[in-house]
Amino acid sequence: MTNKSMKHIFVALLLVLTAGNVMLRAQMRDRRGTIDDSRYDEFGMPLTESARMLRDMHEESEAHPDSTVKERRPRKPLESFYFDDSMRSQRIFAWGVSLDNNDIHSKVVDTLLNNFQLDYKFMRQGVGSMYLGNLGGATVPINYFERPDPANFSFLRSWDSYLMTPERLTFYNTKIPYSRISYEMSGQRKIEENLFNAILAHNISPSTSFGLEYNADGTKGMYENQKALDRYFTANFAHTGKRYAAHGGYIYNVGDIHENGGILDDRDVTDTIFPLTQNIPVRLTKSGNLYKGNTFFVTQSYGIPLRKQREDELTIQEIPSVFIGQSTEFTKFRKTFYSSGAGDMAYFQNHYINNEGTRDSISQSLLDLKFFAQVQPYNRAGILGVFTAGAGNEQANYYYYVPLSYQSSYGDGGQQKNNSTYVYGNVNGQVSRYATWDASLKYYLLGYRSQDFDIRGHIQLSAYLSDKPLQFDAAVRFSLREPDFWTQQYFSNHYAWSNSFSKEATTHMNAKFSVPMWGLELGADYSMTKDKIYYDQWSTPRQHDGMLNVLGVYLQKDFRLGGFHLNHRVLTQWSSDQQVAPVPSVSAFFSYYYQVPRIRGVLDVCIGIDARYNTKYFAFGYNPAIGQFYNQREKEIGGYPYLDAFVTAKWKRMRILVKAQHFNANLLGDQNYFTVLHNPVNRLMLKMGISWSFYD
Repeated sequence: MTNKSMKHIFVALLLVLTAGNVMLRAQMRDRRGTIDDSRYDEFGMPLTESARMLRDMHEESEAHPDSTVKERRPRKPLESFYFDDSMRSQRIFAWGVSLDNNDIHSKVVDTLLNNFQLDYKFMRQGVGSMYLGNLGGATVPINYFERPDPANFSFLRSWDSYLMTPERLTFYNTKIPYSRISYEMSGQRKIEENLFNAILAHNISPSTSFGLEYNADGTKGMYENQKALDRYFTANFAHTGKRYAAHGGYIYNVGDIHENGGILDDRDVTDTIFPLTQNIPVRLTKSGNLYKGNTFFVTQSYGIPLRKQREDELTIQEIPSVFIGQSTEFTKFRKTFYSSGAGDMAYFQNHYINNEGTRDSISQSLLDLKFFAQVQPYNRAGILGVFTAGAGNEQANYYYYVPLSYQSSYGDGGQQKNNSTYVYGNVNGQVSRYATWDASLKYYLLGYRSQDFDIRGHIQLSAYLSDKPLQFDAAVRFSLREPDFWTQQYFSNHYAWSNSFSKEATTHMNAKFSVPMWGLELGADYSMTKDKIYYDQWSTPRQHDGMLNVLGVYLQKDFRLGGFHLNHRVLTQWSSDQQVAPVPSVSAFFSYYYQVPRIRGVLDVCIGIDARYNTKYFAFGYNPAIGQFYNQREKEIGGYPYLDAFVTAKWKRMRILVKAQHFNANLLGDQNYFTVLHNPVNRLMLKMGISWSFYD
């Protein structure tokens, strides 16, 4: 039996059990008017007769304690300098970690119904992303300032939204084991999409936990040769003790993406309605990309208080202390582009190695080792909270093949190595609840990235109306960076270059004002980049000679009228050179839904419509041979609304989704549903999904 069949059976079983429980409780309401809570556990599941007897015996023993019975040992408290009393009191909470200093930032445990209908990860942030139409294929954010940094293995950034990294990993602390299963499917069997996610988190002790996560996003494709599957698996651990803290784990990323290069003639979509999209001719039928990556990481620190800790002090969070720490990360990725057949080979102009077939493989590994020390002068929540100073070394290895006959023009190829040594520092603090600030510096002393630097500063000011916050954030960043290795040196069957680019210099400023109680956020980003590197209309890297300026202003406003929710995100962008950094003038995402009053005290239901839109501009083209988005000048794209209708529901800890994605396809006469050149977005698809959390 295949893994896919097992997933289908498991989801069906969950649905059957859920439906049976709902019917049983409904019958009891009909017969008795209220639920006999003594027949259910705290999660609403029916108790067996023996389980009820054991519970009654326990309650009886608590009401009439027997002095001869040995008292249960009290649960040891969570003693950690990371968490305050409010977090310790929660049954489950989550956080992420920084490998620079082993510091954490809190995360929300995803059990909410709000935005549950946004199933594509790359559509959850801001106004969304451009993509090839197939789940698992290449994507890039519409917002210029949200596009992934190409500094590390740039040939994978088109699949960045599917990758798991140590910085994105979520750690959990839970008083009882926590697990969550999410599954979604859509479309006919020939073209179906599948999204699957499973999480398991468990605490061995109050301060030590481990977690497992598996994720798979893929589709068979609505158009020919569009099958894709991106997966990752993680195993992690965390120890957040009284003085010693450690985070570590293993991450496995893998992707298998069939590439069709887009449809051959856009008029097959814009001027004609093909009953079967698989009959629309595409540019490539036997091509694809494979990638695989392994990551191991660990970061740890030990705190030494500078005065004796009193018995009533649970942690060293408010004691002057010194921390020493170490962090190690090793990541290795391999990417392969393959192509065969006369039709596919004719798509490419150059054939440096073989004109009958292509199998281009490149690999890159990075070992980043650093040591750091932290000083906590007073307490972690003081005006001068924690100061960090550290030093590290990056050892990078690259591999690509260059035939002997081309080595005089494109270098030797083979195994290439470089080292970079750097120092860094960070300082942060807060003034009561009214102001927080932080600043950081990273400077490369020696090696391949010598004289590169990254300086950042951030401040947040808060005021309060009836104890409700009003917040203003401002940040600035100055950076000088050596270009990515692959933009300098590359050789393959169809593309080759040898460049000597200058360092990129960037100044980025951003500010935002938010009033959470009004659902209001207004922000702006502005960047100036000298010698910007981009991929031109011929899909080759080029360096802009001069200064590139990009401005973005966004507004987010959510209205609520009774049960009606009207949520708006609007972004306007301007670029001084659209051939270097193409952006649409206006982009928007609207979500309008009605939240039905809670049914029988346990069931929440939302019914609504999501809409996306951006003005016309020269949106990116996509080149599958190098896996890069490039700045095409062939055709303007945009001016088309994408509409999704959805119903979401939450019953206890189970969330359900029914969604008609892109239901307006071919309904309004305008069929220009493209976000990337020659790559149409999928037509109407009916989706159904479930996410169920367990605490047991």
